[in-house]
Amino acid sequence: MKPSAPAERMRHMLMWIGIIVGGLLVLAIAAVFVAGHVMFKPEPAPAGARQGAVRSKDGTSIAYEKTGNGPVVVLVSSALADREATRRLARLLADRYTVINYDRRGRGSSGDTQPYAPQREVEDIEALIDQGGDTAFLFGSSSGAALALEAASRLKGRVKALFLYEPPFIVDASRPPITADLRRRISELIASNQRDEAVKLFFVEAVGIPSFGVTITRFAMPGWSKIVGMANTTPYDLALLEGTQNGMPLPKNRWAANMPAVVMIGSRSEPFFHSGGRALTEVLPHCEYKMLEGGSHGSVVLEPKPIAAAMAQFFAAQAY
Repeated sequence: MKPSAPAERMRHMLMWIGIIVGGLLVLAIAAVFVAGHVMFKPEPAPAGARQGAVRSKDGTSIAYEKTGNGPVVVLVSSALADREATRRLARLLADRYTVINYDRRGRGSSGDTQPYAPQREVEDIEALIDQGGDTAFLFGSSSGAALALEAASRLKGRVKALFLYEPPFIVDASRPPITADLRRRISELIASNQRDEAVKLFFVEAVGIPSFGVTITRFAMPGWSKIVGMANTTPYDLALLEGTQNGMPLPKNRWAANMPAVVMIGSRSEPFFHSGGRALTEVLPHCEYKMLEGGSHGSVVLEPKPIAAAMAQFFAAQAY
C-alpha cells in the first residue's frame, strides 16, 4: 500500500532532522577533539608571566613563559597546539608551582631546526629544566604525553614525577590502528604545500574524525588557519607515537621511567584511551590510572580546573 502524502512528508522531515542532528553531533565531536589541539580564540598569557627562550642542544630557540613560584612544572602540549592551549592550566597551577609553558619546536615562537628527531624534543625539555633548576615535574597531553614519557625515560634523575593526560595509545581493537605509512603521506602533502589536506588527513586517520566532520570544522572554526600553520609538526607527533598505535600491546622495555606517574583519562573519552591508559600502568613500575569524571579529550583546554587540582595534589605528594 502506497504511503499517504502526509506520511511521506513526515518521513522526509524525520530523515532530514536525523541528517542535521547527526551533522551537528559530528561537528560537536570534532570541536571537542580539535579543542584538545588548539584554542577557539587566542588565550592571553597569565598575568605576570615572564617571557623567555632557551637554546636547545642543536641550537634551536625554544620560546617559553614562566608563571608563579614554587617547584617547577613543565607543560608539554598536544599535537597542533602551542602554549596557548595550556595557558589556562598554567594559570591554575601558578599559585603553588613555577610553571614553564612552552612552544614545542616548529610551533609559535620556537624554531624548527632540521632534521627532526624525537630526541631533539627531549633535549628541548632538558634545556627548559636547566633553565628552571635541577629537576622538574612533567605534564603532557595527548601526543605531548608520549613526549613527556619519552623525556622522563631519557633524562635520568631530572624528572621527579610525571602526569599524563590521555596518551593516544592504541593497544587493542577498540579503534582502528594508525597505518604505517600515514607519516609519509602527511609529509608528502606538506612538501607539496598542501597543508590543509595534511591537517585533514591527520584528523581523519590519526584522530578519527569523519571526513565530512573535518570539512565542516575547517569552515566553522576560527582557529583553523592557526592549525594549518602548524601542519609541518604533525609528522613529529607521529614519530613520537611510533610503535604505540598499531593495536598491539605496548612495548615492555621502551621506557625506563621509574618515577611516580599518573595517567588520567576522561570518562567521556573513547574506549581506546582507557585501554591505552590501563596498559601503560602495566609497563611502568609506579604508574597509577585515574579517571576524570565528565572529562573528554578536550578537557585540558576547555575544563582544566579538575586536572590542575589532581596535578597539584599528586605533585605535592612527591615533593619530599
